[in-house]
Amino acid sequence: MGVDIGDIVDRRNTSLKDHSGSTLAVDAYNTIYQFLSSIRQPDGTPLMDKDGNVTSHLSGVFYRTTSMLENGIRPVYVFDGKPSQLKNRTIEERRKVKEKSRIELEEAMEQGDTERIRSLSARVSYITSAMVQDIKELLSYMGLPHVQAPSEGEAQASVMSARGLADGVISQDFDCLLFGAKKLFRNFAFTGRRKLPGRNIYVNVMPEEIDLERTLTVNQITRDQLIDIGIMVGTDFNGGLKRVGPKSALSLIKKHKSLENVLAAKNATIENYEQVRELFRNPPYAEVGNLAFFPPDPEKIMSFLCDRHSFSPQRVQPYVDIIIKSSRNRSQSSLDIF
Repeated sequence: MGVDIGDIVDRRNTSLKDHSGSTLAVDAYNTIYQFLSSIRQPDGTPLMDKDGNVTSHLSGVFYRTTSMLENGIRPVYVFDGKPSQLKNRTIEERRKVKEKSRIELEEAMEQGDTERIRSLSARVSYITSAMVQDIKELLSYMGLPHVQAPSEGEAQASVMSARGLADGVISQDFDCLLFGAKKLFRNFAFTGRRKLPGRNIYVNVMPEEIDLERTLTVNQITRDQLIDIGIMVGTDFNGGLKRVGPKSALSLIKKHKSLENVLAAKNATIENYEQVRELFRNPPYAEVGNLAFFPPDPEKIMSFLCDRHSFSPQRVQPYVDIIIKSSRNRSQSSLDIF
C-alpha cells in the first residue's frame, strides 16, 4: 500500500519509449502482487501450468519485461528481504484482511457467485519462495541482473536510484520518494482502462513519471520535510495523525517547519516516529557493484516457460526474438559508446 501522498507530488504522463537507454530498478514484490491479482482466468483463478503451479507472475514478468527491453530499457528487479520490525503492525493488518477475504471467497464459491469470486480471488494472493526463485531463474535466462535487498525492496531500489546505479524506480508505492528515489514510475507499461478492484468501475490509466526534485521544488520543502509529511499521513511503518491527509500535512509542515513542532502545536504523538524517519533517511541497503547484462539464452527461456510451465511455444517465440534483438542492440550501443 505504501504512503498516500499522491495529492502533492508532481506527476507527468510518460511512456516506455521516453526512457530508452535508461536503467530502471523494479520493485519486484510490488510488481509480482500486481500480476497475481490481475492476471487471472474468467473464473478468478490464476493461470497455472499442467502440474497446477501458479504462473500468473511468470506471465506478467516475462511479457512486461520484454516490452521494456523492446523499448531500450534495462530493467533490474529488486527483491524484498526481511521486513523491518516497524512493519509488523501493517503485516498483521494485511494478514487479517486476507483471512477475511479467504473466508468470504469460500462463501462466494459455495453460492456460485462468479463476480464475487473473481473480485475476492485477487485479494488472497501470496508470494511464495518458489515463485521468487522461478522469477530469478527466468531473469537469468533473459540475461538480466537482479538484486536481493536485505530488507525492503523499494528502499533498496530507491537508494540505487539516489546513488546513480539506476535512473529511477518502477513501483506503485510513493514510499520510494521518501527513500530518496530520484524518479518514480507508476503504472509503467500500462496504458488504457483498468478495472478498480472489487468494483465494476473502469478508469483510464497512463504511465506517469514523478520527479523527486520537482516535487520538493513545487511544494517548497526539503526531502526531510517530505518524510515528515509521510509520517503524519501514515506509512507502512507507523500510524499517522487522525484526519490529516497529504495536503493538510503539507500545510502543517510549511507552517511549523518540522514534525516535532507540529506534534507540539497539536498536542499529539506518533509512536516511533524518530525510528521511522531514520529508516527513510538511511534504510538497510546491500552494496551493488556493476549491474551486468548478458546475452539471453533462448533455448533455456523456451524450455523453462514452455516445457516446464506449459506456456504456448507459438506465443513465447516472438517475444524471445524481441529479447535477442534487444540484447544485440544493447551490445551495439555499448560498442558505439566505446
